[in-house]
Order: sequence, then C-alpha cells, then structure tokens
Amino acid sequence: MKRSVWLAIAGLVAFSAGAKAADLPSNDEIKSIAEEAVVYGLPMVMDYGIMYEYAVARGGSQYKAPFNQLYNDAQVFTPEDTSVPTPNSDTPYSMIWMDLRAEPMVLCVPEIEKDRYYSIMLNSQYTFNFGYIGSRATGNGAGCYAVAGPGWSGDTPRGIEKVFVSETEFALAVYRTQLIGPGDIDNVKAIQAKYQAKPLSEFLGTPAPAAAPAVDWPKIDKAAGRANPFGYLAFILQFCPDSGPAAVEKPLRARFASIGIVPGQLFSTEGWSDDQKAALVEGMKAGKAAVEDKVKGIGESVNSWRISKGLFGTRDMLKGDYALRAAAAVAGILGNDSDEALYPMTRWDGSGQLLEGSNSYVLTFPADGLPPVNAFWSVTMYDGKDQLLVENPINRYLINSPMLPDLQKNADGSLSLYIQHAEPTDPKAKANWLPAPEGEIYLVMRLYWPKASGLDGSWKPPAIAKAE
Repeated sequence: MKRSVWLAIAGLVAFSAGAKAADLPSNDEIKSIAEEAVVYGLPMVMDYGIMYEYAVARGGSQYKAPFNQLYNDAQVFTPEDTSVPTPNSDTPYSMIWMDLRAEPMVLCVPEIEKDRYYSIMLNSQYTFNFGYIGSRATGNGAGCYAVAGPGWSGDTPRGIEKVFVSETEFALAVYRTQLIGPGDIDNVKAIQAKYQAKPLSEFLGTPAPAAAPAVDWPKIDKAAGRANPFGYLAFILQFCPDSGPAAVEKPLRARFASIGIVPGQLFSTEGWSDDQKAALVEGMKAGKAAVEDKVKGIGESVNSWRISKGLFGTRDMLKGDYALRAAAAVAGILGNDSDEALYPMTRWDGSGQLLEGSNSYVLTFPADGLPPVNAFWSVTMYDGKDQLLVENPINRYLINSPMLPDLQKNADGSLSLYIQHAEPTDPKAKANWLPAPEGEIYLVMRLYWPKASGLDGSWKPPAIAKAE
C-alpha cells in the first residue's frame, strides 16, 4: 500500500473509537458508504473549518468574534483573507456565528437608503441558505428578525417581523452591504454600526435561559479536514438533528453509522483489517473524484462561462443532490441563492483554452449587454490554483458597475475589460485593467439581484478573447 494511503489512514485513527471490524459491512459496502460520506460531508467540514477560524480560534489570523457577537469588517476582502475560497470583494461584510441551542438570536437592521443594496444570508451547518433579510427579500426598511434553532417552537415574539428556523444548532448570518466606490466607506461603516444582534431574552427584557453546555471544539485546518473528514463529520452531526426537514436523512445516517460515523462519537479504524481500511480509503478517493467531476460539469456552458442556477439554496431546492452541494462549496462556499446573486464563472477563453496570466485577454460587453441587475454587477479575478484574490500593484481585485464612470468605453458604447498579468501601456487598457496572476486564472462574475433576463438565460455573458 502506498505511503500516502497509510498517512490518510493514520489521520483517521487520530479519533480513537469507532465501529468494530466484525460488525462492519462488506468491503464493497465500506467503499460505497465512504464515497457517499465524503460527498455528503465535504461542505459541512469546510463550513466547520471556517467557523473554527472565525469564531473559535482566538488569536488566530482569521479570528473575527465569539459566537453570538456581530462582527463588522469595514473593508472588502483582500489577498490576506484566506479562509474562504472565492471571496466576494464587492461588499464589506458583517457576520455572526450563532449558537442557537439556548435561545433564538434577534437581528435588527436600520432603514437603509433605497439605492443601496444589502442582504443578510442565513446559512445552516448543512450549508443550506434557509432565509434572507435585505433589499430583495424584505426591503430596505428597519426591522427585527429572529433566528431560532431546530428545537424552537412558539408564536412570533412581539416586535419581531419574522422567525427563521435553522435545521442546525449553530448557524451563520452573512451581511453584505454595498460599497459605492472607495469614498463611500464611511457611509458603510455608519450602516454597520446600526446593525444589532442580541439574544431573544435580552430583546424582550426577560430572564435568560440556562446557558448551553460548553463545546470542546477539535482543532481543524485544511490538511486535517482532508485527512480525517469522517472524524469531523461525526463531530458536526451532533449539532444537526435528523428531525424536521432533515428526517429524510435517517437512512443515510444509518449507513454512515454502520462504518462508525456516529453523531458526537469519535471515529476510528483501529482494529480494522488492512482490506477494510483500504476499502475505506478507496471510497474516500472515489468521493473526492466524484466531487471534482461534478465541479467540472456544474451549470450550463455559455460562451465558455459556467452558469448554474440553483447552485446554492434551501434543502428543498437542492432536492437531495449532495454532489451538487459539495461542488457548490468547492466552487465558492457560502454563495447566494440565484435570485439573490447569479455567478457566471470561468477558467477558459472563448476558444476553450485555459486562461493564463502570461497571455493578454479582452472581455467586451456590448453597449446594450451589460449584466442585467436590480442592484449591481462585478467581475472578480482569482488565482486559478487556490481561488483566492490576487496581489497586484494597483490593489484592484475586481471591476464592478459602480466603477463605470471611471472606465473608458469604446466608440460604439461597448465596454472592454483588459485581463493580463503585465500592466498595460495603452491608456484605455490601463484604465480598464483587471490584473491577473502569472499563472492560472479563475474569473467570477456576480450579478446581485439579477433581473429576469439574467435568470432565464436571454442575457449571455460575452466570451473572453485573446488580445491581438
């Protein structure tokens, strides 16, 4: 057996408990279940990794704030932000990781001017988006909204516009507040200062319930998550009851349990035969390959852009397609529903060749063919290898519609964006330059609150062409 396989097994054994060898299903079943578990668990383990860095690992470079405390980031993401692949650099973020075990949390928003887009996306540990607050969903008026855990029931509390119920005991609220140019940052800060988050008891002025028990959070990084996905999945599932909408997962959970992936219990292959361990590792490899294949095929290919509607969303919308959920996480975890934002993405030019920063490219929107949005659009540059933002001499990571007054249009009214690593010498190209890495390129277009023509396919993103 190859050394890399033994290393993977060694990582699995780190969680020292699990199913006994004599009780395991056949080797073929072990392989099949392991493949299913990798596909199912990958986005949840990725989500836990982000939560750990943002809300648990105090003193870490990515730490934001403890649970149930709102964090405002009065800047857009830069190459220094490395926890989330394919980060949005359009909107300063606010966020709160919510522990909903003891009681609901209440999120209050101020009135926001009608011309400014904002949204609050509610995301469970399954990585399903289970609700929205904001310009599209609830309007720009002031209001307070409750977010409850899976065990909560009751009438809507006084002063609350709506109660959103998470399927999982921990949940994330991601705030996106539009930045209308660099000079607008103080206005964004003023809005962020008015966002409020507090426990329901504090909002109502009633006694607080007993605190939920402390959690011993296992440390995680990307390497650990890849080496021991089943150990982390078993840990996470204790906060994800298979009741309510998640009851459909009972048969799947039973299959996972047959190889030792049991909510809240440690996972191990200790005592397994070499053949059983090998079957597990083969299943892990097959699951990884299945996700990679799904990533390649997600969405519809339009002028070498991949456009997927329904890539992110609710459990009902994804209809049990766990491979799609995993592919969505790899493509850009914590993305919006299509109604909230549409994400054309590409690694290829119009001829199907991989984009490379050593080449020069042009992306031209016809005069009447800019992305159709109710809010705004952007085109963001990422390194093709890690899907992170790219350092460059002008600190420009994207071009978006608020920048249009500063961009130079062509004589016919069309708009050309110039994509390359080397700084252009032509004044127009320099003004419209989107700096690229030296190597592989990954581009993501974002249409915030897309119009019908963006969702029904009548608008098509133009192909990227090599510059002459």
